[in-house]
Amino acid sequence: MDSLIPFTTSGSLVDCVDRKMLVILRDGRKLQGVLRSYDQFANLVLEDTVERIYHKNAFADFPRGLFLIRGENVVLLGEIDLDKEDEVPLRQVDYPTLEPYHRAEIEAKKERDEVKAQILFDEQGYSKEGGEGDGY
Repeated sequence: MDSLIPFTTSGSLVDCVDRKMLVILRDGRKLQGVLRSYDQFANLVLEDTVERIYHKNAFADFPRGLFLIRGENVVLLGEIDLDKEDEVPLRQVDYPTLEPYHRAEIEAKKERDEVKAQILFDEQGYSKEGGEGDGY
């Protein structure tokens, strides 16, 4: 009966080692690399890592090399299908070309989030992220 219980811990990552993975972090960064190792806290080691940014129908990669990711910062982890990877209908451009647009999107999102947080604080009494009452 115990063999029917699925892995719900970091042990479920054992099949992902040595595969190309996509990792989305809490701060919104999207990393792609080969998963080389992990531990019981889901801390990850990615090799040949690139940070990918997007704007409209274009993307750019920035090489990051060997990357250690603290498990609590992982929002999503998924395997990249190598057969379908080249079929993505986006065009690749140089990172310096796309970076200003990406930075502008980040700033706009930050401003929107601050407005939302202020409205929630003023109208509903929610504390702002990182503010009083947000500690654990």
